[in-house]
Amino acid sequence: MGALRRAALALAALLGVSLAGLEVHVGTRLVFSVEGQQAVLPAWYDSHSRNEPYVTWFLNKNAASFQILAYLSKVVKVAETDLKPRMGFVYPMPNHNISIFINATREQDSGQYMCSVNVVDETVRSDENVGIINLTVLVPPAAPTCQLHGNAVLGANVTLSCSSKKGKPSPVYQWQREPPTLQVFFPPAQDRTKGTLKLTNLSLEMSGVYVCRAENQAGSKNCSIVLEVHSTSTKAVIAGAVLGSLGALATIIFFAQKVVGYRRKKRDSQEEGANEIKEDAVAPKTPSWARRPASDTMSKTSTLSSIAGTRQTYGARAPSDTASILTTTGSYRGPPPRGGGRPPNLSPPAVNGTPRRRQDPAAAPVGSLPPSSLARAGAVPVMVPAQSRAGSLV
Repeated sequence: MGALRRAALALAALLGVSLAGLEVHVGTRLVFSVEGQQAVLPAWYDSHSRNEPYVTWFLNKNAASFQILAYLSKVVKVAETDLKPRMGFVYPMPNHNISIFINATREQDSGQYMCSVNVVDETVRSDENVGIINLTVLVPPAAPTCQLHGNAVLGANVTLSCSSKKGKPSPVYQWQREPPTLQVFFPPAQDRTKGTLKLTNLSLEMSGVYVCRAENQAGSKNCSIVLEVHSTSTKAVIAGAVLGSLGALATIIFFAQKVVGYRRKKRDSQEEGANEIKEDAVAPKTPSWARRPASDTMSKTSTLSSIAGTRQTYGARAPSDTASILTTTGSYRGPPPRGGGRPPNLSPPAVNGTPRRRQDPAAAPVGSLPPSSLARAGAVPVMVPAQSRAGSLV
């Protein structure tokens, strides 16, 4: 049968008559590729003409069709699309094999690819010069995320969830518990489409590592979560610890305020007592002679001179021994006695003709008061001349 057909075709070629027209074939109508890998769309054509073909590839996507690759007059033309740097003819043209390749496939490369062939002087029957291939680019799942929903305490119910944000087709999920206690879960506890696993009536033996695997035709990815079942609520323990710390802090602040207030009150009471003592104290009276005019001071000076003249009977002494002192009350204190003898009993000099009262020897001398006390009492400092060896005032 094949030999007879070839003979007929040869005869038709000699006579210039075409018994069979142009026909395009595809190796498969469905091509799957994993994202990032190469995809090959297989196609070829049959023709009895020796003329070069005019080959065109189109991409039909989202209800639109646009040219992506063409061969005409020994020239290959690639359209300006995102496929341009990644696609081309598998075999050098011209060639009856018109397959194309797409490198580093992407999810958006998915769609319907159509090739069309035309040859000069070739009979074309309806749609036999067109081949159609559907390309699907598979996307492996992205790394899923595992989460725990609920409070893992004794007797409680919790739900483990697993989800992947990427994957074509949509991934399915499988939960299992890792060794040393290996356990695989099935519905209804596990929902493979939603990626959930429900654990009820928790016990301490259910603690462990749980792994979720998201998978599709392009690949798989895993995530894991550690389940720790507690006898009491961790949140309650944390809340109790926080409240205890706050209570201790409040107690410390309270006692600190009490101590500070007590010390402040004690200091204020001491200051008030000192102020009351100062207010109750009576200021010393100012001596009457301190307010007398300057004539009284001159009289005191003359009186001292007369006293110095009468004390010549004690003999001449060194200037340091005969220094005279005038106290704040105007009384005269002679030089100290020699040899432990008693001082002469001298009457105090008269001031302005008025005799002064003898000072009590047992009383403390006024001159022993500090200068600040004398100043508050109204005392006036007086310069007293010293005696010379002759007894005269200097």
